[in-house]
Amino acid sequence: MFTLDSTIDAIQTSKKTFVNTVFAKHETVAKALNEFVDAQTTYTKNAVKAGTDVATKLSSEVTKLAQEATKFDYTKAYEQFAKTFQAKK
Repeated sequence: MFTLDSTIDAIQTSKKTFVNTVFAKHETVAKALNEFVDAQTTYTKNAVKAGTDVATKLSSEVTKLAQEATKFDYTKAYEQFAKTFQAKK
């Protein structure tokens, strides 16, 4: 199954590399910013997982509805419709 975790990790790693490069002389600032990036990573992964779970559940329910729709007996429904609206003599 396709996941976005590797993409998220790549982006967040590049952010950390940038922070470590720009704030190399200011370890306290770099540490705080890297903790923020870690929090972003956790949040983003959880949001993607929640969205994926919802999409999976919705597609499962749509599939069930489609399967139920194909079980409909159109011949029987037509016969009942024709009988109901049959002209009386």
